[in-house]
Amino acid sequence: MTTLSDIGVAAAINISSALLFFLAFAILRLQPWNDRVYFPKWYLKGLRTDPVHGRAFASKFINLDWRAYCGFFNWMPEALRMPEPELIDHAGLDSVVYLRIYLIGLKIFVPIAFLAWTVLVPVNWTSSGLEGAQIKNITSSDIDKLSVSNVHSRSERFWGHIIMAYAFTFWTCYVLLKDYEKVASMRLGFLAAERRRPDQFTVSSIIHIFTYRNMLVLVRNIPPDPDESVSDLVEHFFLVNHPGHYLTHQVVYDANKLAKFVKKKKKLTNWLVYYQNKLERTSKRPEIKTGFLGLWGKKVDAIDYHITEIDKLSNEIVVEREKVINDPKSIMPAAFVSFKSRWAAAVCAQTQQSRNPTLWLTEWAPEPRDVYWRNLPIPYVSLTVRRLIIAVAFFFLTFFFMIPIAFVQTLASLDGIQKAAPWLKPLVKIPFIKSFIQGFLPGIVLKLFLIFLPTILMIMSKFEGFESISSLERRSASRHYLFNFVNIFLGNILTGTAFQQLSSFIHQPANQYPVTIGTAIPLKASFFITYIMVDGWASIAAEVLMLKPLIFYHLKNFFLVKTEKDREEAMDPGSIGFNTGEPRIQLYFLLGLVYAAVTPAVLPFIIVFFGLAYVVFRHQIINVYNQEYESGAAFWPDVHFRIVLALIVSQIVLMGLLTTKKAASSTPFLIVLPILTIWFHRYCKGRFEPAFVKFPLQEAMMKDTLERATEPNLNLKGYLQNAYVHPVFKDSMDVDDDDEEILSMDLETESATVRTKRQSRRNTPLPSKNNDASSLSV
Repeated sequence: MTTLSDIGVAAAINISSALLFFLAFAILRLQPWNDRVYFPKWYLKGLRTDPVHGRAFASKFINLDWRAYCGFFNWMPEALRMPEPELIDHAGLDSVVYLRIYLIGLKIFVPIAFLAWTVLVPVNWTSSGLEGAQIKNITSSDIDKLSVSNVHSRSERFWGHIIMAYAFTFWTCYVLLKDYEKVASMRLGFLAAERRRPDQFTVSSIIHIFTYRNMLVLVRNIPPDPDESVSDLVEHFFLVNHPGHYLTHQVVYDANKLAKFVKKKKKLTNWLVYYQNKLERTSKRPEIKTGFLGLWGKKVDAIDYHITEIDKLSNEIVVEREKVINDPKSIMPAAFVSFKSRWAAAVCAQTQQSRNPTLWLTEWAPEPRDVYWRNLPIPYVSLTVRRLIIAVAFFFLTFFFMIPIAFVQTLASLDGIQKAAPWLKPLVKIPFIKSFIQGFLPGIVLKLFLIFLPTILMIMSKFEGFESISSLERRSASRHYLFNFVNIFLGNILTGTAFQQLSSFIHQPANQYPVTIGTAIPLKASFFITYIMVDGWASIAAEVLMLKPLIFYHLKNFFLVKTEKDREEAMDPGSIGFNTGEPRIQLYFLLGLVYAAVTPAVLPFIIVFFGLAYVVFRHQIINVYNQEYESGAAFWPDVHFRIVLALIVSQIVLMGLLTTKKAASSTPFLIVLPILTIWFHRYCKGRFEPAFVKFPLQEAMMKDTLERATEPNLNLKGYLQNAYVHPVFKDSMDVDDDDEEILSMDLETESATVRTKRQSRRNTPLPSKNNDASSLSV
């Protein structure tokens, strides 16, 4: 059992580590050669220049200005100085709303911690339930006396816990209500006020396509027709069913093979530039070997070799590109459809298009940066099967991860270590070693076991076939949260309880099992405290140091950078990582709400996490992260739901604990709380969630009217017709005039007569297999 001294040693180690990371960051960020690592966002915006140029040799590597070192921690107030409206303009709404999750944690847990330490800690501490518990093999420490386990069974003191549970629930719901309302308002305001900005969202030309994303709809599961191509069918369908509103469309191509060729050509071109630069410097033509990795094979002229390979690959690209454009098998039954107004797009995206609800499925199109092009060619009918396969795989992944969880709990128990390795018995008796093993080692081992989990979950999400990066991240985050709930929360409690109370389970009568478990669950708080310090203190401090990107950047600069373009691309600024960051935040919400009324000692550690993480990630969002997409805070309903779920779990856990404590007279009063919380969630879902999944027709019409008044001559089609062309077509080569017509589908849509390539039914020997296409006839 982890003691107070063990937690003290863990706190000392983690606080020292955090301070060391902050000190290293404060020094490294001032060095000129690290400028691209710690301020990449400003380089991407073109607002910062490389300080290495124009300096003396020594000054290129080390900042010799001693005054710069006087304010080691100036970056913290600087991170808090930028106001929220400016931050939205600088980093986007997604990043700002993501930061609000940390602020919600502080809003919820600071008042809860004050109440818990004022009311519950004295109630728990002045009891002596653990001393009088007649349960074998349960060991406790001083910190466990702060938990509800220390209160005697049938005690009237449990009324204090019940009253605080009501207070915690009402306060949490109040904060969630206000923030849901605020974020919904921010989203609608963001969509209404957004305008074209030439500094972001580059597509085929420099445009801010998010402005017009609400004029675009993604259509999937387009039914096949023997008389018309997919492109003609889409044009015909929308001209008939959305007359006067349809503008243009772009069909989806299966260009994954072409993308591989283009990627290979870029790599060869980069090498060619490198060898040409080398020739200019040395006046000697470079040579390479054509074998594996250039280690063996025939020696040839490097420049001539790469020119030949590029020419060959260019020819292959031309052939593959023509095949993709002209082969009907490469055209997928999906398309991006543009409308003349947001109102028309809203009607299309939010209504059923066909009498068969499985055909002509429409949804809002993600912005071009957000599209995950590799998944668009996946047939819609296979998505259900893919998701069933992944559901089964995720179940087994979650189930089998209980094995390392059990190993971690073995480390948390000295008895388990001594039984598994008797030769370590003299070593674990040393006080510092004992405190290190019980207070620090379990948390760091669990953290190591979880390193590859986000990558595995993202691979699963990609296999499921989601068509946008934002939906991939949200799906991965939901699975990550479920994994954390089952394994990190329930798994550590249940496996730890089973290991510690195994002999009790064997020798005790069955009616004592709930008492043993109910008493032991609060005692696992000490393990979670050590885990919070490792994952929520030291790891957050390591985030700002960015040790891995720093090392990779300099390794690339030394070994791989061949051109100035390489130097610009050597530093990957990354993004907020919603699929990894949000599940971790939700784990702390779960732990904080569950243990608020059970073991309030956990709360100060969680508050430190939320405060520290808010400052660190605000700094990273301002200076480092370059968000891959902008969803307009579409993830907020998921965030709200998981906090509500954590609140319900905390209420059920408290009811279970009081039941084991035989508080029969007071426990029934807790039954109302889950009911009220579920009602609260349903109210918020009905009141605010539509703002995140639908676009109000009133808002759409207001935006359209304002735009027509301010920009009456806007060539909307010029912005939209090539916005959703597959990026590989833009990278492979310049689009010629003929292909431009094929790719952009620049069609006349004003004609009163709808053109069609369908044959007369009298002369058609075989009728169309699409029964629902009858609505297309003019």
